[in-house]
Amino acid sequence: MATEPAAQNVTFPSAGATAYGYLALPPAGHGPGVVVIQEWWGLTGHIKDIADRLARAGFVALAPDLYGKRVAHDAGEAGRLISELPTPKAVELLSGAVGHLLSREETRGDTVGAVGFCMGGGFVLSLAAADRRVAAAVPFYGLNREGFPDFSNLKAQIQGHYGELDESASPSAVEELRAAIEYQSDIVPVFHLYPAGHAFFNDTRPGYDAASSAKAWERTIGFLRENLPAGN
Repeated sequence: MATEPAAQNVTFPSAGATAYGYLALPPAGHGPGVVVIQEWWGLTGHIKDIADRLARAGFVALAPDLYGKRVAHDAGEAGRLISELPTPKAVELLSGAVGHLLSREETRGDTVGAVGFCMGGGFVLSLAAADRRVAAAVPFYGLNREGFPDFSNLKAQIQGHYGELDESASPSAVEELRAAIEYQSDIVPVFHLYPAGHAFFNDTRPGYDAASSAKAWERTIGFLRENLPAGN
């Protein structure tokens, strides 16, 4: 029977205040760091499960709570919470999470990965554009709701996962994103399209697609292992 990751709730300084998060450690007790960025629902059980899965794969995974212990129960509430979190504020909070992850003795290397979903997928891109400590960025069906960030300072390699049937992050919008990244930086992103709609990775939502989810996860783990320091 595989050893389960050790998980704990943590606090850390970020954006001039105390931030909260969920930390999952790999069975080995150490490894490369990965920040897991929530959907607009908040730090849900689904996001914590993703952190646990990353830990099982050998990563030190930190899911920061961007809503301050609040979780949305319907789309209206989620919309109100996201409206209170402009992208610059989110990036500031996430950069604090990057710093905390790198300060921990369990984390190997001086760079981290970042994986985000929906709202968090857009925040992944903004964080990577602003914080050169992010070496690998993985957005899932997320675009930047306030427009593309300035990618001229981008250092991270990017692998994205999008649904062909997703109206909120359509294939044409994804192509615009690709063009912006390539034009402004020397990074060539790798974007994968799946025969699925929005939130196809979230197994708690109606749009979940098991086959697309499994393939995207396999690619994500391989990409993170390729671009982050070894956990030895």
